[in-house]
Amino acid sequence: MTLTSPLPAPSAATVAVEPLLLDVDGMKCGGCVRAVERRLLEQPGVSQASVNLVTRTAWIGLDPAQGIPAEDPATALIASLQSLGFEAHRRDLVGPDPSRAEREQQRRWRQEWRQLIVALSLMLVSVLGHLVQGGHLPQALMALPGVPTLGDLGFHALVASAALLGPGRGILVRGARNAWQRTPSMDTLVGLGMGSAYLASLVAYLRPASGWPCFFNEPVMLLGFVLLGRFLEERARNRTGQALEQLVRLQPDTALLLLGDGPPREVHVGGLRPGDRVRLLPGDRVPVDGEVVEGHSAVDVSSLTGEPLPLEAGPGSELMAGMLNLQAPLELEVRRTGPESTLARIIALVEQAQARKAPIQSLADRVAGRFSVAVLLLALATFVFWWQWGTRLWPQVLMGADHGGHGAHGVLGAVATTPFSLALQLAIAVLVVACPCALGLATPTAITVGSGQAARSGLLFRGGDAIEMAARLESVLFDKTGTLTLGRPLVTAVLPAGGGDPAGAAGDALIQLAASLEQHTRHPLAHALLQEAQCRGLALAEVSDSRTEVGSGVEGRLEGQGGLARVGRPGWLQQHGLALSADLELQLDQLESEGATVLVVATPAALLGLVAVQDQPRADAAQALTDLGGMGLRLGVLSGDRREPVLQLGDRLGLPSTGLAWELNPQQKLEHILRWRQQGPVAMVGDGINDAPALAAADLGIAVGTGTQIAQDTADLVILGDRLESLVEALRLARRTLAKVKQNLLWAFGYNLIVLPIAAGALLPGFGLLLSPPLAALLMAVSSITVVVNALLLHGRP
Repeated sequence: MTLTSPLPAPSAATVAVEPLLLDVDGMKCGGCVRAVERRLLEQPGVSQASVNLVTRTAWIGLDPAQGIPAEDPATALIASLQSLGFEAHRRDLVGPDPSRAEREQQRRWRQEWRQLIVALSLMLVSVLGHLVQGGHLPQALMALPGVPTLGDLGFHALVASAALLGPGRGILVRGARNAWQRTPSMDTLVGLGMGSAYLASLVAYLRPASGWPCFFNEPVMLLGFVLLGRFLEERARNRTGQALEQLVRLQPDTALLLLGDGPPREVHVGGLRPGDRVRLLPGDRVPVDGEVVEGHSAVDVSSLTGEPLPLEAGPGSELMAGMLNLQAPLELEVRRTGPESTLARIIALVEQAQARKAPIQSLADRVAGRFSVAVLLLALATFVFWWQWGTRLWPQVLMGADHGGHGAHGVLGAVATTPFSLALQLAIAVLVVACPCALGLATPTAITVGSGQAARSGLLFRGGDAIEMAARLESVLFDKTGTLTLGRPLVTAVLPAGGGDPAGAAGDALIQLAASLEQHTRHPLAHALLQEAQCRGLALAEVSDSRTEVGSGVEGRLEGQGGLARVGRPGWLQQHGLALSADLELQLDQLESEGATVLVVATPAALLGLVAVQDQPRADAAQALTDLGGMGLRLGVLSGDRREPVLQLGDRLGLPSTGLAWELNPQQKLEHILRWRQQGPVAMVGDGINDAPALAAADLGIAVGTGTQIAQDTADLVILGDRLESLVEALRLARRTLAKVKQNLLWAFGYNLIVLPIAAGALLPGFGLLLSPPLAALLMAVSSITVVVNALLLHGRP
């Protein structure tokens, strides 16, 4: 099995317009994503921008016609994002460095962990203070030496101030900056909720006569729950990118370089160049793309292609970086290194796939872009309504809430005893319970997990749009040769004249003569004859005066024979006076009706017999087509081959004759695809150069990994390896991924549509249900975590 690289190496002529991939820090919600995308699309030369909140990446399509800056376009884009408050850097300049990424992740987690511990400690102190104030703790804990009593408002003011100036400072600064940039985000909503509660309490504490509510516990508990939710969400989100990290770790950091006759020297993989030779010991991973020049061993390729059986590697075998040597030492000659290696291109393809959005995300993006503004307006309306009219219409909402008058506190929030305090509490709850994060995470979490899961099985989607289309397919069309079949013709029958034994001397003589005549040609049928001779252990005879007649056959003089021996099509030999017997004529008709190509072999003196050559179906083709049919997909074959082989293959694989087409040129394949598209989205599976236009024209182009480079460059889905059943796995995974996307979007929209009215007090008059700001913060955190956890359920599914 030989695996080709799924992506072409960038050339100097195309690098200026290749898509860019940026890492963007500081995004917290769908509003941030929308702001980043809008800013990128405003820049000269940017035709497309897609931002992933989960991986914090931006995929940017460039169009030279729109005026790309002469200097590096990434520099201008990074500067524009920095002016918006988001730090960014170019992904491909950093390179796949797992240790660097891991250090950065650990640093960020340590920082978030410190902030969380401080916030939760302050929240615990605040809760203890309220328990003391309510008389729920022993008298010994009612005071601490040298500081105000735990129940004093002055103490709570100090706790709240420490919380906002310490772990809450980042939220306040980012929220204010985003509001100033007219792109309000989740930080804006949370910061406004905490800040308003703190300022109202501060006014009430400093000026008791103002009558304002005093609840310093609100901002402390809000901050604690928000940071706890974000920390758990970040930990869960990190798991969505584990598949990509595992791909990055497949490439070892060092290799054993061979220098002349001396011992191998350990060098960094980045120092290897094409032409170098490296030694691969049992248990080592292949460090670069290379060709085996010495040694034989079994190589595990499952980490890249999903193939369950190891590859038997020997001289001439091509290995990709990341494969695992199992048995014996190998020597490799380096072919591709660094960003040109197949593994690096796979990683780049997966990164782009996770950054490119699915069309289903467009509605969530439109909502998220305006969501924060709508929540601010709803919070303002909630405050004005309950302050001015709500308590007059339903005075009972304040009755029974009097626990000592102004300034009373509950553990999970202040008790509303005045219209102003009730209005402020409800407005804060609206600000905090809203969750643009769930909207922003709904699609990218599922796409990130799905594309990573696919990559681990050797299935490379080019983006979320490709995953969505794969899930919506109604028809799948196949090329025949090299896709449904092996693409390597084999000898399937040997029929000596006169009824000789095909496996005995008569059959050997027939194959030896045919292979000897074909040994200097490059025709696929010649390869089949030479392979059969090798399997039988036959030595080839010397041939002189060899001549190939295109489309007919080969003739030449064999040593010891006076005339011309021939191997070729029956009609050609009949033109030279060699007629078939009645028995051979019947056998010829039977073989051709089964789709085989039949060659006649003759010496100068007599006709020796027939050899049938036929391309064989892939071993798993029948089962794969059965599974695809069971998924409700319509199946068909578009082939340039003759009618008989196509019909014969369709019969063997159980395909309906109405879905088969033969003797098609590339333009005719396009016409057939357009007709199939009238019945719904259609995929085209192929691997040849003549398949490239069809792959591009189909709704989803699928290339097998052993196909030509141009087919893979045109495809939306690349399947590495030889297993056709991988196509079934890809489409099933796409359907599960899209189902998770829909579930997440339903949850995100449903959550906000239900809890926002409740937070605004919709159930307060009839049911007495009031959502306190701390509980609102807890619900907001749970909603985001739910979306991520639901996406993670894709892991381990069959």
